[in-house]
Amino acid sequence: MTNIRFGIDIDGTVTCPTSLLPHINEAFKCNLQLADIKEYDLTKAFPVNEIEFYEWFKKTEPIIYATSPIQPDAKAVLSAWKEKYELFFISARGENVMDVTLDWFKEQELLYDHIELIGTHNKIETARKHGVHVFFEDKHDNAVGIHEELDIPVLLFNTPYNQQPAPNGVIRVNNWIEANNWIEKEFAIAMHK
Repeated sequence: MTNIRFGIDIDGTVTCPTSLLPHINEAFKCNLQLADIKEYDLTKAFPVNEIEFYEWFKKTEPIIYATSPIQPDAKAVLSAWKEKYELFFISARGENVMDVTLDWFKEQELLYDHIELIGTHNKIETARKHGVHVFFEDKHDNAVGIHEELDIPVLLFNTPYNQQPAPNGVIRVNNWIEANNWIEKEFAIAMHK
């Protein structure tokens, strides 16, 4: 075991970025697809009152998280990484859904060193506090901010809502296999020291 520590976002990174859509489509009688989501703020994708949406989200949040599908290959990659790296999951979810989150990890048989639900999208201080060496994220401004503030690589999982330009230290990946390939290449040197 090395002391290389990964900071990993949960929603849209470990879980599928489409996790919310079936719930939104049912509640708001629409037919949103992932391609329709051009901004991280979902209320921009369809006509909805923002207050109404956030009230619905708060009420539905535990169900959404409990039923979120895991990204393809995430379990295999994360399980292999757990043998070599420390896995710190850092999420904007609030403490109010810690039990649901822990149950989901157990159900998915995902191992971890630490899970922190910080209740805000500002993950820089938490990533700094835990001394992560690389971060995995789907929110564009988070990825850029973490990279620029901490001077660490951030792997940004490609989605229609994070297509803004990014600096060199923010590396786009389309899936967990690509993330694993990048890690294997970049950290191979560190592993042999």
